[in-house]
Amino acid sequence: MLETRHAVSSVDPVWDQITTEAQEAVRRQPLMGGLIHACILHHTSLEKALSYRIAAKLCSNEMSMVILREIVDKAYGENPDLIAAGRADLMAVYERDPACHRLLQPILYFKGYQAVQCYRVAHWLWTQGDYDLSYFFQMRISEIFGVDIHPAARIGRGIMIDHAHSIVIGETAVVGDNVSMLHSVTLGGTGKEEEDRHPKIGDGVLIGAGAKVLGNIKVGHCSRIAAGSVVLQEIPPCKTVAGVPAKIVGEAGCDQPSVSMNQVLAGGKPPQ
Repeated sequence: MLETRHAVSSVDPVWDQITTEAQEAVRRQPLMGGLIHACILHHTSLEKALSYRIAAKLCSNEMSMVILREIVDKAYGENPDLIAAGRADLMAVYERDPACHRLLQPILYFKGYQAVQCYRVAHWLWTQGDYDLSYFFQMRISEIFGVDIHPAARIGRGIMIDHAHSIVIGETAVVGDNVSMLHSVTLGGTGKEEEDRHPKIGDGVLIGAGAKVLGNIKVGHCSRIAAGSVVLQEIPPCKTVAGVPAKIVGEAGCDQPSVSMNQVLAGGKPPQ
């Protein structure tokens, strides 16, 4: 009876789905077999696959893949919340990105998802006081993915960064749960101050492509920032802002803009 219970509790439908998709991908295109076997089918769990993928992407002549895998494995082993957040991020991408048709895709191909998982390990290192190693991770994430997230920044679960080119998130920034942002977003400071100087993004927020949010200001839960906006003042919850500088132009339009991904304003036009 005990063995049966253990077998049932070890079932992982998400990982089962990923491996099924991987097997089908190899069947359709055998030339992808080497990559897919190395990244997915050689592993027994999502955390093992992510550990391999992170190490493979970040390794260089300065730090080997073997060492990086040991670091990531230790992080996942000591803080299960990291892999729980990685699963939430995976489902966020799968559910919100219309270009994502399989759970396999973000792990293999989407640099936004990969960069966030690398950041999560870097942040764990930062919380352990391992600052130089966390800075090394930040450097490699920036070099490989074009995403610059300070390891001290605090980011919630269920994060989707679509396209993920030229993303900047500063040291004292806070990003809530279930946030979606597109490429070229900056969560930055406004000068040389050294204290708390970066934005605080609430849960369920949608940040459009090219938007800049500057300074220690709050962006309320379930608000929406139009593409290309420059936000310099606090945004109340459930509002849409647009423009340079950004101003409130209406309600958010739904309970959770980050999930609906609707970037069209009430007049039927995209935010200007």
